[in-house]
Amino acid sequence: MAEWDSFVTNSPQGCIFCRSWWLDAVCPNQYQIMLLRQGNKILVGMPLRFINVLGFNVINMPPFTQTLGVLLPPSESNNYEKNLSSEMEVLKCFIQSIPKVSIFEVSFHFNFANWLPFFWAGYRQTTLYSYVLENLCDLEKIIEGFAYSKRKNIKKAEKLIEIREDLKPEDFYNNHMLTLRKQGKQISYKPEIFYRIHAATSERNACKIWYATDKMGQLHAAIFIVYDSKSAHFLISSIDPDHRNSGAVTLLVKHALEYFSNRTQRFDFEGSMIEEVETSFRRFGARQMPYFAITRSNIVMSGLVAFRKMLKK
Repeated sequence: MAEWDSFVTNSPQGCIFCRSWWLDAVCPNQYQIMLLRQGNKILVGMPLRFINVLGFNVINMPPFTQTLGVLLPPSESNNYEKNLSSEMEVLKCFIQSIPKVSIFEVSFHFNFANWLPFFWAGYRQTTLYSYVLENLCDLEKIIEGFAYSKRKNIKKAEKLIEIREDLKPEDFYNNHMLTLRKQGKQISYKPEIFYRIHAATSERNACKIWYATDKMGQLHAAIFIVYDSKSAHFLISSIDPDHRNSGAVTLLVKHALEYFSNRTQRFDFEGSMIEEVETSFRRFGARQMPYFAITRSNIVMSGLVAFRKMLKK
């Protein structure tokens, strides 16, 4: 897998979610990496996660994985037409080799813009949005870009809470379960997968847990972030609804940005398409980044509805 992980590092679409060790953590024994080569050179690659649901063979996204999709090497020419023409031919050939399954549902990195060959091959596309802060080294400019309400939250939180980073993964999971229960919700992931992600990222110095407590020792919020040299990803936040107005999450994000300012290039909030969440991320001054969910279904609508209901259980 060393060759693949090196390709991920160099690809404009490469990110932590495409690395072999991440896939081993989130979907062990469920994935393969599809490659198109020219000699020893990789022209294009894509990790594919295979599952079977209700008898349907499915390629879809692993849990906690924002994007996978097609990875291309860096452009070798400054000629746009030449690069695009080469990309078209490579993608058309590559798409023909994608295994035929009942359902294909994959989210592509925002640096993948050319889904036209997928359209020609009968796939569909839905635009999703993330919010991203670029150029973390200019931290002062980033903080200035926060909405007034976010800067006000920071000042409030600085008087009420302190930030710590000694929370064990078991305690983070239990806290997240508790805060969701207070809101009448159930946690959507098993502890085992979170522990695998934490173990894999901790081993590579690729994650951080921070949490905020008050003088009484009450935990207001906690965040779990994974990162590599390209980007930090705001993977999970646990917010106690009893302390939602303390400004703890805003202060935690500011602390994270300070930490990552000389460690990675961008901070990805990972969405969201949920209106109130989108509003909060936008107020950090983050840039809206569209990316594609590319899909194809070879089953009748009734079967597709049953499949999606099953996935939500």
